[in-house]
Amino acid sequence: MFMKNTIVGMVAAAAFAWGSAAVAQEESSNRVAAETDWSVFVEDDPTQCWVVSTPSETLNTRDGREVSVRRGEILMFVSFWPGQDRLGEVSFTGGYPFADGSTVSVEIGDSTFELFTEGEMAWAASPQDDQRIITAMKRGAEAVLTARSSRGTQTQDTFSLMGFTAAVEDAEARCSG
Repeated sequence: MFMKNTIVGMVAAAAFAWGSAAVAQEESSNRVAAETDWSVFVEDDPTQCWVVSTPSETLNTRDGREVSVRRGEILMFVSFWPGQDRLGEVSFTGGYPFADGSTVSVEIGDSTFELFTEGEMAWAASPQDDQRIITAMKRGAEAVLTARSSRGTQTQDTFSLMGFTAAVEDAEARCSG
């Protein structure tokens, strides 16, 4: 329950930062830095840090045809939870409930990774997978996440990785202990 509430808080804070006006970005109380396409957030009690970005491009298809669908916030995170010894956890929210038992494919350059899904969230299976994904993100130009909604829509969200390395290193330094 703690994790789900914290994720909801992270999504809300990130959504606030990406509000319709640039002023909203500057007013978010826990947004501490912005590095090109990635923002750094910090919570103090308990200490948590995360980097987050929105997609630069989205494509929604059903039966091979592009479709218009309503989706909630679409965000990719890397989180640091020092009190829970979870450092560098990769997660994604697609703005809809994922199909039961489905996975999210993450393509970065020549590498492909899988995230497991639960509800509207997806995570890497292990801390080792998180580290492999982060390493690829630091080296890559973009991450393409492909998923399937509970209604059968295939989604493809492209995230720019410009500024990712600086943002994730900032968050890690702020929450290293």
